[in-house]
Amino acid sequence: MSTKLPLGSEFRKLVEARLDQTLRGIEDTLSQIMHKQGITPKELKEDLKNLEDNFNFIFQKWSLEILYTLLLKNTAGFGDIKKILEVNSRTLSDKLKMLAKHNYITRKVDSGPPLRVEYSLTRKGKDTVLLALPLLYYSTSV
Repeated sequence: MSTKLPLGSEFRKLVEARLDQTLRGIEDTLSQIMHKQGITPKELKEDLKNLEDNFNFIFQKWSLEILYTLLLKNTAGFGDIKKILEVNSRTLSDKLKMLAKHNYITRKVDSGPPLRVEYSLTRKGKDTVLLALPLLYYSTSV
């Protein structure tokens, strides 16, 4: 994503202040946990490896686009997602299956007629999308 996120200057200041507050809170919490529980750098490295695996999956082509589409629409059918993202059916089908398998989305089948499949975010999917927003924001900031 190479374009700047369309935020007005007032809104941008509010977002930056909230992100700064959140990041400081995360940093303090991590420091306290590491100190109280005596977590070693080696143990932290193992946890970060798991995080890296999740990042690699989420940042594969189409994964975030699908999750953001569902965040904005709440629920969407296969055809709706395909039309919005302009992705081929096979690719979309594969990505939706993987996102459901990893519990980022739910798949609800209405046997109809006509047969209708709707997708929506799980709590994990919604949280992931919201946590990715600051990364997108910072990657497009000047």
